[in-house]
Amino acid sequence: MLKRRSNSYGRARDSSNTAPSSMSRDEEVAWEMRPGGMLVQKRGEKSDVPAPNLRLRIAFGALRYEISAASQSTFGELKKVLTAETGLQPGEQRLLFRGKERENGEYLDMWGVKDRSKVILIQDPASIERRADEMRRNAKIQSAHRAISDVSVEVDKLAEQVSAIEKSISNGVKVAEVQITTLIEMLMRQAIKLDNISAEGDAVASKTSQGTRVQKCVESLDALKISNANVKPVVVTTKWETFDPPPTTPHWEFFD
Repeated sequence: MLKRRSNSYGRARDSSNTAPSSMSRDEEVAWEMRPGGMLVQKRGEKSDVPAPNLRLRIAFGALRYEISAASQSTFGELKKVLTAETGLQPGEQRLLFRGKERENGEYLDMWGVKDRSKVILIQDPASIERRADEMRRNAKIQSAHRAISDVSVEVDKLAEQVSAIEKSISNGVKVAEVQITTLIEMLMRQAIKLDNISAEGDAVASKTSQGTRVQKCVESLDALKISNANVKPVVVTTKWETFDPPPTTPHWEFFD
């Protein structure tokens, strides 16, 4: 780091040849060497001059963006601005300037970025693969939800039939056993469909919920089968009415 002192007449002197403080007004300024050999005031020193804004041209594939950024911004801060434009998160972006990728903590002006400079944006290959995996996973989850919804509709219909059979048996009406066994078979088909659905994410909870419904319906039918066997069939008898014969009237014979 180099240092210089400025006297009251604005002339720079080497610190080894500085006049006594009573003869001049000294102010120490810190300097640093930037890439390319440019000597500038060290960053972090207070300055009354605001950093100029740069208009940067961003090339992202076939897309082109023009954004504004302070010259003393970092490439990491530039990525945050680009998130609103491209939809890519900072961790998914790679910025290239003058053919080299720049790190998040590097400053624009330190690498010679000027007004109308061109910066190339590319999407990180790893993030592309992650996004593809996420899209495939979301598509799989949506497909599972649709399949589970179809099963749910069928289970609703079968559950209504279970309730109807339960009501009949509770009223003492015997139900044909084939109705119960057929209903159990139909429920088991829905259970097989659920088993064949590959669920991920929140679809797992929906699949489990429908599986529980099917199991409860089958258990109810097994219990109803026993109750139905104990129901005595209702014997319907016909009461026959008896009728008295019509009254007889004397039949008079006429003789000549």
